[in-house]
Amino acid sequence: MAKKLLRALAGETQAVPPIWMMRQAGRYLPEYRATRAQAGDFLSLCYNPELAAEVTLQPIRRYGFDAAILFADILLLPDALGADLWFVTGEGPRLSTVTAQADFDRLKGKDDIHDHLAPVYETVRLLARELPEEVALIGFAGAPWTVATYMIAGRGTPDQGPAHALKAENRPLFDALMERLTEATIEYLSQQVEAGAEVVKLFDSWAGSLSGADFETYAVEPARRITAALKARHPGLPIIAFPREAGEKYVGFARATGVDCVALDNSVSPEWAAEHVQVDGCVQGNLASSHMVTGGAALVEETRRIVSAFSRGPHIFNLGHGITPDADPDNVSLMIDTVRGARG
Repeated sequence: MAKKLLRALAGETQAVPPIWMMRQAGRYLPEYRATRAQAGDFLSLCYNPELAAEVTLQPIRRYGFDAAILFADILLLPDALGADLWFVTGEGPRLSTVTAQADFDRLKGKDDIHDHLAPVYETVRLLARELPEEVALIGFAGAPWTVATYMIAGRGTPDQGPAHALKAENRPLFDALMERLTEATIEYLSQQVEAGAEVVKLFDSWAGSLSGADFETYAVEPARRITAALKARHPGLPIIAFPREAGEKYVGFARATGVDCVALDNSVSPEWAAEHVQVDGCVQGNLASSHMVTGGAALVEETRRIVSAFSRGPHIFNLGHGITPDADPDNVSLMIDTVRGARG
């Protein structure tokens, strides 16, 4: 029988939805913290296939999720394109910026990224061999808009202001960067599939800051192009898109892009999403990650509510955002048991 995640992505409604969790390999787990210490730093962990595979497998061993997602980072692609990338402890990523034509001209082409990313592909190959046969393997990349916001600002920002400013002030340069990222993302994800990924996910974490025509141009259209190219190369490949905080713009996103599943953040209600988004196919989500910290009856109640709301169509149970480092691992078990009906 096909894996539960793949069945949901193919449009099957299941009595118990498949479960995985964004950032399921991460700092909330003691075994992850031990492996990261062994690696030395975050980037070294990402580029060490054995250790990256190990942290990908840790939540599968502990919880029995229905899918594993490659352990990597969305900024490995700009790193491969020639941007300088480093991580500041307690603050997050820093990159050299692309704000002028000369900066863009120093970037590599879409076909020159693979030597740098070879360790990531090796991680996928290791996982394809080592994962339990019932567990699906998800590859991923950041969506072009979200990756561009980091490359332009040199870091994460609350409002993606530097990217919006460049888009307004130098549209040709901004469009050239988006084009390079779109093409490189196709190549990167295609190589992950060649290495053994069964599903790919496109994380557009900052899609919600795009409004009006810009949402169509810089969130919908790149996702459509990436999806079409990948499905042409890999017929039958399921694709999940996460245009986070899209709000009303979640409606019709699957139709417009061709993706098989739309992941939802928890700013929209499951009842609304079932009526307006799930009508087009599989949805993923959308428990608030704060429940992984607070637990208790509220976690059980909200988990049941989401399962019930999405029970009439294809659904993948997940959080509405990544699990946070302060989460209690026992609350993850409670969530899974609630979805699977083991706790009354």
